Amino acid sequence: MTDDSFNMSMRKFLKQVGVTSQQAIEEAMRGQDTAGKTFQAKVVLTIDGLDLEHVVTGKIEGQQ
Repeated sequence: MTDDSFNMSMRKFLKQVGVTSQQAIEEAMRGQDTAGKTFQAKVVLTIDGLDLEHVVTGKIEGQQ
């Protein structure tokens, strides 16, 4: 695999993660009273075949 194809495949995967995660969060919040609330979020990334577990935590503010 060339550097270019590696970078493109990684970017494609990360774009899919970002877009689908945002859609899932928006759907979960839709119709909920989230105004003024803060939600703790966590994403765990693992890759089969590699010894990788990457955890990202953060906060998401509710919709006004």
